[in-house]
Amino acid sequence: MHGINESLPFKPVRIAILIVSDTRTHETDTSGHTLAERIRAAGHEVAHHLIVPDDKAAIRNTVSGWIAAADVDVVITSGGTGLTGRDVTPEAVTPLFEKTIEGFSVIFHMVSYQSVGLSTLQSRAVAGLANSTFIFCLPGSTGAVKDGWDKVISFQLDSRHKPCNLVELMPRLTEH
Repeated sequence: MHGINESLPFKPVRIAILIVSDTRTHETDTSGHTLAERIRAAGHEVAHHLIVPDDKAAIRNTVSGWIAAADVDVVITSGGTGLTGRDVTPEAVTPLFEKTIEGFSVIFHMVSYQSVGLSTLQSRAVAGLANSTFIFCLPGSTGAVKDGWDKVISFQLDSRHKPCNLVELMPRLTEH
């Protein structure tokens, strides 16, 4: 079977949202609000929701704090994954990774291609694992957040998704 097995129990996770933008505020941040709404609607908890500028140190410091926090299981960033000089989210976050989830980028681009065609090439969406915390870095557009959450991340963060999901791995992430 592949998909959601409704007969299994749902296990909510605590997700921190980081919006990376020099221009957005909490009032104008549509991608962050869209992501928070979808996380809550799925039954998960929004542990934190912040906006930081396109600054490598600010991004890395925020994510570092969250991966050290007991109340965060997953970090999702939105913004700063493009190709311009101010786009530094991957450079800020990937040095924290103990393991990279290569398949996320591949699947995200497959999904994104269906929405934006070849423009998906301009995204450097990436995911990894750091200090037993899953980290997903999405582009900053609301459409990219919808694609990333609705078609990829939500399924892997649903404990009922089969044949496997990331939630079932969480208790084993500290194994040696």
